Amino acid sequence: MPAELVGRSPGQLMWRRFKRDRAGVVSAWIVVFFFVVALAAPLISKLYGKDPTTTYGLEVPGELLNEYGYPVKPNGGISADFWFGIEPTLGRDVFTQLVYGIRTSLLIATAATVLCVLTGIVVGVTAGYVGGRTDYFLGRFIDLLLAFPSQLSFIAFTPVVYSLFVSPGKETPTSLRVITLILVLWVLGWMGLARLLRGQVLSLREREFVEAARVTGASPWRIISRELLPNLWTPILVQSTLMLPTTVTIEAGLSFIGVGILEPTPDWGRMFAGGARYYESDITYIFFPGLAMIVFVVAFNLLGDSVRDAFDPRTRR
Repeated sequence: MPAELVGRSPGQLMWRRFKRDRAGVVSAWIVVFFFVVALAAPLISKLYGKDPTTTYGLEVPGELLNEYGYPVKPNGGISADFWFGIEPTLGRDVFTQLVYGIRTSLLIATAATVLCVLTGIVVGVTAGYVGGRTDYFLGRFIDLLLAFPSQLSFIAFTPVVYSLFVSPGKETPTSLRVITLILVLWVLGWMGLARLLRGQVLSLREREFVEAARVTGASPWRIISRELLPNLWTPILVQSTLMLPTTVTIEAGLSFIGVGILEPTPDWGRMFAGGARYYESDITYIFFPGLAMIVFVVAFNLLGDSVRDAFDPRTRR
């Protein structure tokens, strides 16, 4: 008897195409690994037996750091006790700093990305479906925000938001810095997705299946949720996978120049700032956070390309 033909949904076809892409599968596992490390940072620190804030190099003078503040042992002080070595000057453990730094950066970047995606969906779909004056004013508002130079705007607006809640001369709490970074990255990061979805909705709203839904008396919400959004998941997922690594690098850059996360909170960008001070005498300290950042960003970008190709195989080169 001939084999029975089994129909597959678009989601099942997408999943089969994605599983055949080895680069995408490997990248997905790498991304999952980073998120597991971020979530399990306290457990990893407990099992490892060290934390990111204790100055181990200063506890016993001359044993871990020399008189110039650099690790006594070669390769940044890497040993069985300190897997990634110790930080020059203070002697903190690099491994736990990196683990908690990944946790801090991914927390901020993920929260900002989720807010950007939700805002982009709401604004883009509303502008494209409603049209008319709503589309005009939302479009001009998007153009206004896009006119701000992104990097300079991040640097300029972050201290301004700090000053709204903390008096000059007082220390800004770490929680406020985290919330501020999320808000600034959100406010200045959703416009590209909104513009993309607006164009997609303008095209979809004239299609036959949308017109048929209108004729049957379907409400706007039903048309958007049942007819439009299912056809927008491809650009939403692709843009999300490309947006998050960009947000991670922006957050790290802000911490690097001193307007993001500051001492003693571990952060990827803050580790880069420390490595920039020590690299001439101890390049090991910046090696591990730099390698981790490169692996994460490349893996997430490859994952985004694989997701795009899985949803729309016509884009495969």
